[in-house]
Amino acid sequence: MPNKIFSMIFLCAVASACTQAPVGGTDPGNNPSSGSNVVAGTQEGDWAAIVKLEDQAKAIARIDGCASSECRAAAVGSRACGGPRYYIPYCAKTTDSAALYSRLDQVAKAERAYNSKYRIVSTCEFRMPPNVEVVGGSCVAK
Repeated sequence: MPNKIFSMIFLCAVASACTQAPVGGTDPGNNPSSGSNVVAGTQEGDWAAIVKLEDQAKAIARIDGCASSECRAAAVGSRACGGPRYYIPYCAKTTDSAALYSRLDQVAKAERAYNSKYRIVSTCEFRMPPNVEVVGGSCVAK
């Protein structure tokens, strides 16, 4: 009987270690919008700063004006267990790729620091970049 109890406690501990800790009641992977009551230096404030950098990167990523061969997918963020949270499509022909990747690097660095500071954990699957194609004149992820 004690072995069953120990096993259950161990399994619960492992399961809880494999989930992303919510920020301000929301999953940070869903990009919560930063509110006006966010305080810098708090967990919520630090996440809002990451979201702001992420929004700037999205503004740089242009999706229009491409042929299919010019569409790309760029990694966004840095999950606690490694790898990006997701990918954004962009057109290599109309996007300042250097500026985009510079901003995305800032997002990943900030998120790695956030994950370390707040001891965030996540699932450890590898997320592959999506296939991207032109639909209605714009690059979109399939």
